[in-house]
Amino acid sequence: MMYDICQSPVSLTTQDALAEWNGMVRAFLAHGTTTPTHLGAVLQSHPHFAMGHAARGLFSLMMGRAELVQTAHEAAQAAHLALANAEATPREEAWVTALDRWLEGTPSGAIAAIEGALDMHPADTLSAKVSHAIRFILGDASGMRSSIERVLGAHDADHACRGYALGCHSFTLEETGDYDLAEAAGRAGLELVKDDAWGLHAVAHVYDMTARPDLGINLIEGHTSAWDHCNNFRYHVWWHKALLHLDRGELDVALGLYDAQIRADKTDDYRDISNATSLLVRLELEGIAVGPRWAELADLAERRIDDGCVVFADLHYMLALTGAQRPEAQQQMKARFARDAARDGEMQQRYAHPGLAALAGLNAFAEGRYDAAFADLVAARPDMQSIGGSHAQRDVFERLTIDAGLRAGRYTQTEAILNDRLARRAGNADRYTKTRLASIADARRIPAQ
Repeated sequence: MMYDICQSPVSLTTQDALAEWNGMVRAFLAHGTTTPTHLGAVLQSHPHFAMGHAARGLFSLMMGRAELVQTAHEAAQAAHLALANAEATPREEAWVTALDRWLEGTPSGAIAAIEGALDMHPADTLSAKVSHAIRFILGDASGMRSSIERVLGAHDADHACRGYALGCHSFTLEETGDYDLAEAAGRAGLELVKDDAWGLHAVAHVYDMTARPDLGINLIEGHTSAWDHCNNFRYHVWWHKALLHLDRGELDVALGLYDAQIRADKTDDYRDISNATSLLVRLELEGIAVGPRWAELADLAERRIDDGCVVFADLHYMLALTGAQRPEAQQQMKARFARDAARDGEMQQRYAHPGLAALAGLNAFAEGRYDAAFADLVAARPDMQSIGGSHAQRDVFERLTIDAGLRAGRYTQTEAILNDRLARRAGNADRYTKTRLASIADARRIPAQ
């Protein structure tokens, strides 16, 4: 029996295939561009390697694109055929089960299957990362933290992937509000693996949430080896840099990064769309005219109206449609949300709530109906974490809620939301908090505190 870089068994039979598999693991953990190349080489030499097919299916579902659901079904069929024709380890069988469960509409069942693999092999960094990724899509921050913390002990100093595990731990600490511990874990991980983009970005999150933009910008600029090798995740790191410049009031720099980096490639990956739309919204809320940039995003979003894979993605598509003022497409998205909300399934529950209320709020804001926008967004707000993404990513909806309240004259309620947002950031007031509290104070004609 062969063991991979995660100290876990694989039913591969050649050293070349094992090397390709280990290359895939490292690339996946580092958000590298070579992940599919390595995986393709493994499956070409070992077509009955069930875990390889399951990986292809699970990675496809993580992309949140309707056409890749069919790819995932094909991968599941190939995985089951492999199980019927070759011996597989229990770890590999767990991965096939995980793919089956997600395709059945229960990504939580996929998590349970992957956690079963971790029960058998707690040093399995790959499985830990996959559990982490699916929980991230479901907005399960506490689950992400408990999952990685129960296997950290198996990632000792001799484990080749310890740095990546620390990067995951850093992100979960940040998302659960332990900012000092998150910073320490992320920096420790970067000392071990210089290409840990996830760990670097976790520390950037810390500096965003604690209003320390100088440190965040220096971190990103000083650790280019951690992210310049990345797939489209590098656009997300550029997005973080833009947010940090925004917090310093350098709006022109943020807009320049949008053009030069964040939308350098006009992809339609939902994560790239979310970077772009949420930055443009932030800039517009600060009074910056973003010109024709919305049209390109809206054209891509119109093609995704019927996707219905991830609420987080669809709400950002709606930001593009409202930004470009596409009322017909907005109505089509509204109708599709209603259809999905009436169906059974874990994602469908999220379309029912908070999806419908959030979508209505975005539409109302775009139409200048700020009181209605505030009411809808406030109704969605307590459960927005369930749409997935990070605090920093979902903050665009917080800002729209707050600005809707300000424009509607709901100062007391808006101030309460601002104070709650401030508490989640450990009392560290960023530029946005300061300017909006000042606006409320000015509206009340009392000195700002």
